[in-house]
Amino acid sequence: MDGTVLIADDDRTIRTVLTQALTRAGCRVHATSSLTTLMRWVGEGKGDAVITDVMMPDGNGLEMLPKIAQDRPDLPVIVISAQNTIMTAIKAEEAEAFDYLPKPFDLPDIMKRTSRALQSKARSVGEPPREAERSEELPLIGHTAAMQTLYRVVARVMNADLPVMIIGASGTGKTLIGQTIHNLSDRRGRPLVTVAPGDLADDDRAARLLARAQGGTMLLDELGDFDAASQARIVRMMDAGGDDAPRFMATRTTRAGQENGSDMVRDDLYYRLAGATIDVPALRDRSEDIPLLVAHFLAQADDAGQSTMMLNDEALDLLRRYSWPGNVRQLENTVRRLSLTAQNAEINAADVAEALGTQPKFNAANPGAGGDSLSSSVAGHIQRYFDMHGSLLPPAGLYQRIQREVETPLIEIALEATGGNQAKCADLLGINRNTLRKKITELDIRVTRRRKLM
Repeated sequence: MDGTVLIADDDRTIRTVLTQALTRAGCRVHATSSLTTLMRWVGEGKGDAVITDVMMPDGNGLEMLPKIAQDRPDLPVIVISAQNTIMTAIKAEEAEAFDYLPKPFDLPDIMKRTSRALQSKARSVGEPPREAERSEELPLIGHTAAMQTLYRVVARVMNADLPVMIIGASGTGKTLIGQTIHNLSDRRGRPLVTVAPGDLADDDRAARLLARAQGGTMLLDELGDFDAASQARIVRMMDAGGDDAPRFMATRTTRAGQENGSDMVRDDLYYRLAGATIDVPALRDRSEDIPLLVAHFLAQADDAGQSTMMLNDEALDLLRRYSWPGNVRQLENTVRRLSLTAQNAEINAADVAEALGTQPKFNAANPGAGGDSLSSSVAGHIQRYFDMHGSLLPPAGLYQRIQREVETPLIEIALEATGGNQAKCADLLGINRNTLRKKITELDIRVTRRRKLM
């Protein structure tokens, strides 16, 4: 790797780690905790690439991107941020950042992206993006890696003039994502028409729908539910084109090749609609987002006039361990029920167990207990990760990343089971004690010694 990298971050640890890694890779590095200093360096013509945080003591890194693009249009900027919301990803995309990474990031990943930035050719940057009136309180909620990937994909396809296929299980929020893409896109001033199978029962209804769309967005809800005749009409609508042609998006619960007899989609329609594909993660694959979602739904209940409530740690842990076959929609209904039926302002594990006891697959609260094997669960997770990147390969370092995701909970649970006794834990895992110590340090696992109750 060759070139000079400018780093702006108020976290000294991040500056040190990036400086050491990039220097070892052959780069020259200038690091600062000040946006003012960064902009002075840029103005002086220093640097072949920039890595900048968003929230800095003396300003917002995203707001500097139009100025950098104006002064140095060939200078690639990588944005990193702990403000891991969809708006951050979208603003980074609108400001034409070379790349965006949420914190915490994988060091091999950011090194790979920095290498690409240094190798990138000069690009032409147009007018600075206009600021739009947009609410920060968007309905897509989550800070996990799965949601960060989703945010980045939404930001990239938002203003791309491509059809979009949104794929995910029932209750994951596919229609919500389609609405969000429309509401954030350049077409947001035009109609969003959500289409159900009955809306295309004949040619006259199809024509009326096109007239209503007026160059906006036509969202086909659950494409597999449309019969053959309706699908043929959609093909003709898409082929009609014209100045007021709408953008087409569709939601679907299954991918091509996984259909059963009740949800078959014509090949010509599928490939017309799959200009961009968005995979929506199941709630069980982003269980660490559950506390955020619960807080959101409880706040909604509070706004509706119900008493203010909260869940204690044991109750949240039980919700995180449940399988959620109905995904976010099921979680929302469960939280609403708890807000109405719980006896105290603090909802406890017993309240949650009672609410979940009548719902499907409650016995699957321990992932992997019965049901799918660990191998098939991991295979499904990895396949979804690849699918989320469409025709592109995921960032390099996948083996180490997946290994770390499996190793960390394995060691943490084994340490918990042995009361933090590392000798017993190493014996339980069947590894050398020194190897265990090394893994604990590498994975930043906190060890708490306690007397284990037998």
